[in-house]
Amino acid sequence: MVTPTRTLGPLHLEDLEPHRFEDLVRQLIYDFRNWRALEPTGRSGSDDGFDARGFEVVSGEAQVEPDETEGDGEVSSASSAEDRVWLVQCKREQKIPPKKLVRYLRDIPESERGGLYGLIFVGASDFSKLARDSFRATARELGFAEAYLWGKGEVEDMLFQPKNDHLLFAYFGVSLQMRRRQLKTDVRAKLTTKRKALRMLNEHSPALIRDAADDRYPFLDEDKGKPRVERGQWIVRNYSGCFHDGLHFVTQRHFAFLDDDGVHWDYAETVDDSIVSGHLNPWCAEDEDQYARRSTMMEIWDKFPEKNKAWFEVEHILPFENILDIDDKGDDWAEVPHIYTTAFHPENGPFRTYVTLSLETIERYARRRGQPDEDKRVEKFPRKLTQDGS
Repeated sequence: MVTPTRTLGPLHLEDLEPHRFEDLVRQLIYDFRNWRALEPTGRSGSDDGFDARGFEVVSGEAQVEPDETEGDGEVSSASSAEDRVWLVQCKREQKIPPKKLVRYLRDIPESERGGLYGLIFVGASDFSKLARDSFRATARELGFAEAYLWGKGEVEDMLFQPKNDHLLFAYFGVSLQMRRRQLKTDVRAKLTTKRKALRMLNEHSPALIRDAADDRYPFLDEDKGKPRVERGQWIVRNYSGCFHDGLHFVTQRHFAFLDDDGVHWDYAETVDDSIVSGHLNPWCAEDEDQYARRSTMMEIWDKFPEKNKAWFEVEHILPFENILDIDDKGDDWAEVPHIYTTAFHPENGPFRTYVTLSLETIERYARRRGQPDEDKRVEKFPRKLTQDGS
């Protein structure tokens, strides 16, 4: 049997109601021995130190005679004279020091102790080595043939076994089997999405990313005072590639300068070459000045030495788990692949919160990369005007 991997924090056994803790322990030990019966004696209130009592079948099978059925139709669990009697004690305390543990054992009535074969003592806390040694010595002294001390670690180990997954769920609302099935489903969905992306999307080509729940498509909200993302939750971006964290899309692309030191740099922030327009993106408003600005920026860029010419790009990441499906055919509005996603975030849209930045020269055989640190910018291109006109 494969040992289950723990993916949870510690279980709070001490938070269980006392009788629920006793019920949990009793159900965990059902297959510990071949029991004729396991009695929940602790629920009666007067238990003589027994939270549960077990009758272990020593030889032969448990026999039930027809006349042993009770009035309600249930079979009586009468014990045999050959059965071994076990005492089960459950303590839900957060800490049980060695002396207190020994006292619990010595508090077992002597009149009951003589008829006992074995003892299972279960605590909701962890036990020290001294406590465990004291337990074994005292159990031998009191005449127990077998004695087991189970602390929090032992109980958790049993609960994390696949056969006890139903108990883990019933008492703590957690199911490792369900988690494994969900993980398997998630992995399959991720791989399916990845394969579709590799098959259907072309790098450096546009794709339409759309919120599958936005039924306004393809018509934008008529209120032009709203931000574009609120008027219609779909955008067209150039696909950059499939990576470990999802699909990457270029959301900014600018002419750039990288100094010989590889540290100082600048970019043409007034011109964004990543914008998809025309029939591929009918929702993009025409910018009459775009071509003039681009021509001006390119003139500046062309005057740089070849080794200093660079591109500055910003990429946003569309995680696999946000993708519902991919349609490589598009439609009559946008003849580009459509990527259907979960609901857009108010600020990030369909993307992750973080972005990737790249600054790389255009040299064919000796490309250099720089770190686009805002504090290291030098003025090589005109800046955008701020709101106060400066």
